[in-house]
Amino acid sequence: MSGNIRIGLVHATMNSVSPILHAFSQLDEKADLVNFMDEGLIYELNETNTVTNRMIMRLSALAGKAVESHVDAILFTCSSFTPYVAKIAELMPVPVLSSDMSMLEKAVDHSSDITVIATVKAAGPTTERMLKDIAAERNKTVRIKIFVLPEAFQALQKGDVLAHDQIIQEKIHEHKDDKTIVLAQYSMARAVESFDLPNVLTGPHISAQSIIQKALENK
Repeated sequence: MSGNIRIGLVHATMNSVSPILHAFSQLDEKADLVNFMDEGLIYELNETNTVTNRMIMRLSALAGKAVESHVDAILFTCSSFTPYVAKIAELMPVPVLSSDMSMLEKAVDHSSDITVIATVKAAGPTTERMLKDIAAERNKTVRIKIFVLPEAFQALQKGDVLAHDQIIQEKIHEHKDDKTIVLAQYSMARAVESFDLPNVLTGPHISAQSIIQKALENK
């Protein structure tokens, strides 16, 4: 049996799986990863643009299954549900982290002017709200611009990864002089993997580091 820590990954879309697995593979500290999926959540969210109590219950059930699998910590990988993760975390006996919290904290710490690019409609305002909440906790004022590119998400769902990446890259290029650019979803990270863009923040690597640290602190 492996002596590694065990991390439960809770997904609402297949598009989040590859980026977060890749991020963990790049870390020095190795972890055993256990995946839990309810892909119907992201389809329902895209159709209704509303997070319901029933959807939160479904996410909680996935987290509960992770606990039953004896994980040391749980990472949610879909940023659209970030505002509800704290409520779920209260029910869990292990550390729980939302997909983008560490990245958003870093964005607020680094800049007062933040550009957010998302491909899921709900992720734009969700990310903006979280940034404002973090800034308020730090007694800081932030100016936020939001751009949502649903055509990129649609391209990725159809398997056209090149079109997905190009749409995101073009938007980044339009705002290349902005101080801090946040890519709101894990699935977007692939669009900038081959580029050195210090002003662009992506969630997978930052959150992988953070959840491993929380798991180690809790052992």
